[in-house]
Amino acid sequence: MKFSLTWLKDHLQTEASLQEILDALNAIGLEVEGVEDPAQLLKGFQVAHVLSAEKHPDADKLQVLKVDTGEAAPLQVVCGAPNARAGMKGVLCSARELELGDDHDGIIELPEDASVGHSFADYQGSSPIIDVAITPNRPDCMGVYGIARDLAAAGLGTLKPIAFPKFEASGACPVEIRTDDPQGCPAFYGRVITGVTNGPSPDWLQQRLKSAGQRPISLLVDLNNNLMLAFGRPAHVYDLAKLSGAIVARRATPGEQVLALNEKTYTLDESMVVIADDTQVHDIAGIMGGEDSGVQDDTTDVLLEIAYFEPARIGVTGRKLGLASDARTRFERGVDPAFLQDGLDLLTGLIVELAGGTPSDDVHAGSPPSEPKVVPFDTALTACLGGVDVPGDEQRRILESLDFTVSGDWPKNGKVTCPL
Repeated sequence: MKFSLTWLKDHLQTEASLQEILDALNAIGLEVEGVEDPAQLLKGFQVAHVLSAEKHPDADKLQVLKVDTGEAAPLQVVCGAPNARAGMKGVLCSARELELGDDHDGIIELPEDASVGHSFADYQGSSPIIDVAITPNRPDCMGVYGIARDLAAAGLGTLKPIAFPKFEASGACPVEIRTDDPQGCPAFYGRVITGVTNGPSPDWLQQRLKSAGQRPISLLVDLNNNLMLAFGRPAHVYDLAKLSGAIVARRATPGEQVLALNEKTYTLDESMVVIADDTQVHDIAGIMGGEDSGVQDDTTDVLLEIAYFEPARIGVTGRKLGLASDARTRFERGVDPAFLQDGLDLLTGLIVELAGGTPSDDVHAGSPPSEPKVVPFDTALTACLGGVDVPGDEQRRILESLDFTVSGDWPKNGKVTCPL
């Protein structure tokens, strides 16, 4: 899993250096597989000021620019970018050429207050990207927030509280939502947001996704992916105009087919959980959404889905179909069943904040697993079994910082309630 240092510090208040963070990750079992420094790719590029732009005498699509780079004398540059003009500040390369995005229509433009000659890497504010290996028994660290929580428990800083954007729900959800397969999909939460404006994501969101190796697509899709990567909570956003009737989590019928978002058609069987409306399947539950109800640039009304799927069934379905996805990786390991409402509210709040719209009341179909597991705990076993002598009070601090509840006759005959 990849994430930027800046993204990590959105959730972790720490003064630790990059190397101290890397050492701590390895020490707590989150093996660091690599570190990238995007600033190295931009090394040597500077903010420039185009002093003049004249038509090239021998080519209709070229201009001859006089460019101030902060050095003693201006440079003469032949440029074919359509947006190059006298007075602009920028970098005489496209975003694609600098591997900052897909835009290749012109050179990168910067605000008028950009300092000529200043390092573009510093101006861009690039952040080191950390790549860690997450073992199958650590689904809690399949999001940046979970990794930050682990580092805080290791004494490397303080976990910041989750910032929930404010919004006001208005009226009942206009769509019936239910689960007809309580074993495969015990809980299905959702709500409708009307009047949204889709489009490109803001730079901060695009940079987050790129640091995780994701390609920004559109604001609605990117916010959905942000929730998954930040909190390990996959979700789905449907274009409401493309749905018909009730939205139901159910078993597929043998031979039923769905055109997935990867543009491949999959044939399903009765062991697989799907999300469907009155006419067709729209989602291979917990793995991949369908092409027919995906959001587009002109989408104005959406249905949000936050569900809990039985992990083993997701794994079996993925293997049968030969279909891998970021959502499957998380659902088959087990997502936090207590984070459905928070996940729905986070996604709703960010959509309303950035895309506008009016959210309906939420709908809860079914309920997630909620039986806490309580285990006896003897602090002396830490040294006996693990070979490390950790004081009882420190063990208690670590457990509580990871959301375990400690009770009983601590430290000899304590009880620990595991977080859901």
